[in-house]
Amino acid sequence: MSGSLVIKDLHLMRGTQHVLRGVSLDVNPGQISVLMGLSGAGKSTVLRAVAALQPFSSGAITVGDVALQPGPLPPESKLKPLRRTVGFVFQAHALFEHLTALDNVTLAPIHVLGWTREKAERVAHELLAELGVDQRADAYPRELSGGQAQRVAIARALAPGPNVLLMDEPTSALDPARRSALGETLREVASNGRGLLISTHDVDFARGFADETIVLANGVVVEEGPAREVLGNPQHAATRALLHGESTTRDA
Repeated sequence: MSGSLVIKDLHLMRGTQHVLRGVSLDVNPGQISVLMGLSGAGKSTVLRAVAALQPFSSGAITVGDVALQPGPLPPESKLKPLRRTVGFVFQAHALFEHLTALDNVTLAPIHVLGWTREKAERVAHELLAELGVDQRADAYPRELSGGQAQRVAIARALAPGPNVLLMDEPTSALDPARRSALGETLREVASNGRGLLISTHDVDFARGFADETIVLANGVVVEEGPAREVLGNPQHAATRALLHGESTTRDA
């Protein structure tokens, strides 16, 4: 499977609300793409649809060799190929508080993918070491700093060997130094051939580390292209509002 993601004409209804209205985008292997837009634009909803955490109404999502269809979500037993292909890092990390960092990373490989504990722990230690937090493998989430918890969450998402990594507002709780360190880490992740799709409000992060920027407004892609061009010379009012930090409602 390749680290590619293709979304075509994605529509999503939430009750009577038309949240996504024909979103199309591609993420190529080795590419960092950022989804941007004011709160309520639909960024997080796109990520959740790709991860099969949210059903969609029409359109198509293809991740490597795995295709998602519109309609009700399939049972989790049918989603194992997707879970191997897509990793998701949630905004609040969502680490299990009663498990150590190591156990958080090994949980899905052991219980979902059927790995032996020995294999799962070996891969977990390798990932935690690559991300600079293996010395905290036995720590619980409450004992980790925000940056350390985020790196553990990334290791957990990468453990099954996904080719596409989704991240929801990864810099929201980071100071500038940690934000830059995260960007460098994600560059390393992408250099291994993974495609990254990141929802963010963080213009500086997007300028510094993204290859492509996709701007959403009211569930529609209104502007896309190389990050520095889109953010350096915005053509749409939604992009200009984003650059001025105009955010008034909660993200969809």
